[in-house]
Amino acid sequence: MNRGSIMMPRPARPASSRAPPSLTATTYRAATSKDSAPRRYDAAMNLIYIADPMCSWCYGFGKEMTTLVERYPDISLEIVVGGLRAGATDVLDESGKRFRLEHWARVEQSSGLPFNREGLMAREGFVYDTEPACRSVVAARILAPTTNLLKVFRAFQHAFYVDAVDTTNGEVLADVGAAALSANGHSIAPAELLATWQQKDAIDATAADFAMARSMGVTSFPALFLERHGQRRRVASGYATFHQIEQNMNALLATT
Repeated sequence: MNRGSIMMPRPARPASSRAPPSLTATTYRAATSKDSAPRRYDAAMNLIYIADPMCSWCYGFGKEMTTLVERYPDISLEIVVGGLRAGATDVLDESGKRFRLEHWARVEQSSGLPFNREGLMAREGFVYDTEPACRSVVAARILAPTTNLLKVFRAFQHAFYVDAVDTTNGEVLADVGAAALSANGHSIAPAELLATWQQKDAIDATAADFAMARSMGVTSFPALFLERHGQRRRVASGYATFHQIEQNMNALLATT
């Protein structure tokens, strides 16, 4: 199954009852051919991408999502972090590492994206808690609500899967996030991002994202939904190529 499933039980932090303050969708602008876009793709449509930056299938799916938003820039994109292993406390032992390497091999074969296997195997005392990385995405969203959040999200993925840095460490995450935001034209210092990451607002907004994912029936990642005129339909569950996503979207639009 080409998806990452949420670790059970759920994290100890309660989900906030209020909506995340920064779930405002960002519209990505890029050159595209009018002839290539389906006739019914328009600005009234919204894609909701539910993923975790430390989910390997989400990492592979990121390339396909980048192609999608570049191909159809008039569709807004909303990223909701899912909490694959949020709140995990167990240290990843050798068996756990090798289990993940098996998944990584399948993702690499499907997506063509690289993985730093040596970096994972060399890590000692690693607790695979994905909440800190998810919260970094939310902190970036709070500080720069108009940024291309998908690029920031993918920067955290690259940091974990390729650079093999500790994406459970707030200072490391702040450095990665600030660099990604800077590349997007937002001058935000690592210290500012770290301070936001540590605040209760970011913690609550992250928990609210997890709750939103669960309320939408998402138990594994990645998941992609298409929202149009008040109707929300699932486009993908698990890894899919750009062409598969496009076909699914067209099929859904043909029935609405």
